[in-house]
Amino acid sequence: MDHPWFDFYDPSVPHHLHYPQMRIFDFLQAQATKNGCKTALICGDKQKMYQGLYTESLKFAGYLVENGLLPGDRVAICLPNRIEFVVAYFGTLLAGGIIAAMNPAYPLSEWRYQVDITRPRFILGEAERFTDLQVLRAEYKIDKVICTGRTTYTPSKGDCVIFEDLKDRHLGGNTLPEITHEHAALLQFSGGTTGAPKAALALHKNVVANILQFSRWLSNMKEGEETFLTVIPLFHVYGMVIGLNVGIAMGATIVLLPDSKDLGSLLKIVQDHKVTFLPGVPSLYQAIIRHPDVLNGKIDLRSIKACISGSAPLLPETRLQFESLSGAKLVEGYGLSEAPTATHCNPIGGENRLGSIGLPLPDVECKIVVPGEDDQALQPGETGELLIRGPQVMQGYFDNPEETQISLKGGWLHTGDMVRMDSDGYFYVVGRIKELIKVNGLQVWPAEVEKVLMKFRGVLDAAVAGVPDDMSGECVKAWLVTEDNYPLDLDALQEFCRRHLATYKIPRDIEFVEHLPRSAVGKVLRRKLVESHMKKRPGGL
Repeated sequence: MDHPWFDFYDPSVPHHLHYPQMRIFDFLQAQATKNGCKTALICGDKQKMYQGLYTESLKFAGYLVENGLLPGDRVAICLPNRIEFVVAYFGTLLAGGIIAAMNPAYPLSEWRYQVDITRPRFILGEAERFTDLQVLRAEYKIDKVICTGRTTYTPSKGDCVIFEDLKDRHLGGNTLPEITHEHAALLQFSGGTTGAPKAALALHKNVVANILQFSRWLSNMKEGEETFLTVIPLFHVYGMVIGLNVGIAMGATIVLLPDSKDLGSLLKIVQDHKVTFLPGVPSLYQAIIRHPDVLNGKIDLRSIKACISGSAPLLPETRLQFESLSGAKLVEGYGLSEAPTATHCNPIGGENRLGSIGLPLPDVECKIVVPGEDDQALQPGETGELLIRGPQVMQGYFDNPEETQISLKGGWLHTGDMVRMDSDGYFYVVGRIKELIKVNGLQVWPAEVEKVLMKFRGVLDAAVAGVPDDMSGECVKAWLVTEDNYPLDLDALQEFCRRHLATYKIPRDIEFVEHLPRSAVGKVLRRKLVESHMKKRPGGL
């Protein structure tokens, strides 16, 4: 198999890596031994050194084992980016449990769906959600509810435990199980290629591989000298691997920000703590470059060395302006829950190509094929489905052999993403197979139209999707967020689109909205927009 991308790796990044038989928590244990008195975590006015973090994780692990957790049992963690999340995360892994992280802001109905799939033995959440946690405990026969913060409820019969009380436990007493690199570690929810939510299962060795790959990819970072700002949710695999585990592996100080919308605190953290690495999503970088304190020079971003943008396309204008204001390297990458998390990224020191998700990481094999015809590999410049094979690829979907067989057919992970590769090995995402719009049988990729709309004056954000049409089967609809309710000239917008798009790609319907629905890591939820459209339509949902 050809690997043209090797020629564009940074000189310090090897083509292939050695993957020792490590567990995820081995990185923390190593730092506790080597840099025990170094600050590992900062969250608000709280700090935790590496030795303290490891000790508290061991105590949490001991509690789980003492209360019946067995290797392979699941522990649901429903917390924002706080120190308690990290302690529970490593404690669960030390005890042999599988992490099933869930969005703490989800309503009870969403939690029910995920708990029904993962069937955890323990569930950890905030005291404010105690009632919902108790409902889940009763409905799904969960052994214990663990709450952070104090509840007004007095636990009886041991059905609820206060997380803070576990710090007073003594180490020892319970022997932790022998966990190997082949044991299961994480469950991460994903729509996969079929769109139905399911839990991707990763082993310790899969996550360790990705930690090692990305640690080497950050070629301008030095062990023990970096400060990470982790605003990406830890309950998402992007934040969990890149924002947490890579930082632990590098002996970094990791500053946690629980509220990703608190831009004022984020900018203060960058300045006060001299942040050197800020992984994020495009909307975060857009918000930073528009903030008045950044534009008038009140906030100094020059400590930042590198930023990784993922989860959604990064506009070239955003990247160039952010780099100009900060002096940092902002590179776009690509990953998915089924390969937790990164598989591609632009070089940190080398050529950062506009619009590209970059090069495959070491030991990541890629194939671009005609969808549904895996034997028909396409040539550079041709668009097809991206198939991936590598040491970080999941073992399958938890308790779902049918979906596993579809997604891992022939030993290749079928991503559901349509991409092309140029002759140098740089990859470009065209769109999702399931989001393809067909207008009279002609193909329209939402991202292509969105890029054009975003260039029109006054448009702050744009989303495009296909909606039913009696004449053409589907037509293109756009949802736009405008600058300060800027009154767009729709005739001028249509003329602008005609200059940049084929006629059948021009939106037939435009709706103005205050904001676009997005996932926790910034992906536009086109499905929700279409559902809203259908509800307004006569005879709709």
